[in-house]
Amino acid sequence: MFKKLVSFTLLSAACAGISTSAIADEASVKKAVEAAYPKFKVESVAKTPYAGLYEVFMGGQIIYTDEKMSFLIAEGHLVDPKTKKDLTGERMEELTRVDFSTLPLDQAIKVVKGNGSRKLVVFSDVDCPYCKRLEQNELTNITDVTIYTFLYPIQQLHPDSANKSKAIWCASNRVKAWQDWILNAKLPSSAGNCEVPIERIGELARKIGVTSTPTLFFADGKRMLGAQPYKEIEQALVAAKK
Repeated sequence: MFKKLVSFTLLSAACAGISTSAIADEASVKKAVEAAYPKFKVESVAKTPYAGLYEVFMGGQIIYTDEKMSFLIAEGHLVDPKTKKDLTGERMEELTRVDFSTLPLDQAIKVVKGNGSRKLVVFSDVDCPYCKRLEQNELTNITDVTIYTFLYPIQQLHPDSANKSKAIWCASNRVKAWQDWILNAKLPSSAGNCEVPIERIGELARKIGVTSTPTLFFADGKRMLGAQPYKEIEQALVAAKK
């Protein structure tokens, strides 16, 4: 993550070896930032109406700089003092939306609750404690939704999660197998051999910037991180249908 690279709020451009000559536009700012941090791709640059700041979206977060790139502001939020709106938060929500219609839902476990009219995607690691909390404490309170769960084992944290994902995916009834595991910690007693789309899901996760579990996506493309309270998930589901 970019925040690991920038460990303090103000970073002198001189430390990065960047000239402080005037940088006139977004393209030049993009070029300068990428030259300073070649390991990171700059997704977008936009000039804000505040004090000559440029918004730079990279490494999964928003940072700010000026036209000379004489400093970088990382891990900070831009707030409108009149409206009290978190402008950085709003922009992050906009910049991290996905096109829900392009998600390969056939590679997910499909659970229908109630009439299933609303849609929710969850990237989940079978051994992630927050994923279990999301399912057990939050999603159990929500109905009239179809939940598509992408099994996304993060093996650096949970070495056996890929094997458990395969057992669940290859079960004769994968919906039951998933619910037995996530709600009751019970794996299928036996599982057949089948093709498990773990690598394809991993590629998808990297493409759309999923770096942790659980990560939720709503029908309007909005992203939500972590095991958020069910009331917030419900509000997002309602907003997504408008």
